[in-house]
Amino acid sequence: MTTTLVLGAILGLGIYALVRALMPSRQGALSRVAQIDALRARGAHAGRAAVQRDTGRFASSRSRLGERISDFYRQQGWEQRSLRADLNVLERGWEKFLATKVLLGVAGLFFGPLLFAVGWAIGFGSSPMIPVWLALLCGIGFFMLPDLEVRRDAADKRRDLRRVIGAYLDLVAMNLAGGRGLPEALMAAADVSDGWALRRIRGTLADARITGVSQWQALGSLGEELGIDELKDLSASLALVADDGAKVRESLASRAETMRHREMAEIEGSAGEKSQSMLVAQLLLCAGFLVFLIYPAAMRVFQV
Repeated sequence: MTTTLVLGAILGLGIYALVRALMPSRQGALSRVAQIDALRARGAHAGRAAVQRDTGRFASSRSRLGERISDFYRQQGWEQRSLRADLNVLERGWEKFLATKVLLGVAGLFFGPLLFAVGWAIGFGSSPMIPVWLALLCGIGFFMLPDLEVRRDAADKRRDLRRVIGAYLDLVAMNLAGGRGLPEALMAAADVSDGWALRRIRGTLADARITGVSQWQALGSLGEELGIDELKDLSASLALVADDGAKVRESLASRAETMRHREMAEIEGSAGEKSQSMLVAQLLLCAGFLVFLIYPAAMRVFQV
């Protein structure tokens, strides 16, 4: 009786969630504004999206699924700003990411009962509730796997980007000391390398020159897009002292030095954590060796 009630409750909740998702809800002001911004961003980045478009066999179906899920997110007002910033850092599409999440979640729903079937074949478990819970757990776990991967990869890439920004600020200060103006110094410092970080900064500065936006404002927008606080702080400081070359050089030099000190502190902290883990491993190894030495003698004593 209890099993029937639980299964009925789960089935009813699933049907309610499906009907709720398929029914068009009334859009609020926030969702309307988010939809307008998303359409504007989609039109601005149409060329880049065309370059990154999939060419596989199921590319069209996957893109349509991603667009529908994205529209559903927009109708509900779910912005997911931090996740979007992570995807922008990794240069991945939002619709493609959503389609991957849903497809993995569906695969997890089928993987749970399959895992139960394997366990039942070897004589492990016979309750009818086990495959239901396994399906739900595997579906949720598979659905969340892309989020974990994106956040991990974005954190590593942001760390590299912060290192490049520190060197970039030094180069800008050197160009300013050589007599160049701030716009020329920002562009010249971004031309010294073809890495992805400086290439992204160079593209942002070029777009700002074409659209007529100030370059420090464009760097601030890039910081908002990628979730980099250093770029946003740099934009604010350059907006305050953009007309004074000496103050700009001092501000950039001090900011670069601060970023280097922060990076050194993070490196020292990471080295300390690794040394502590190595110490724990050595202690466990010594404990195992002591047990190996004491075990024969202890067995003789207890046998006596």
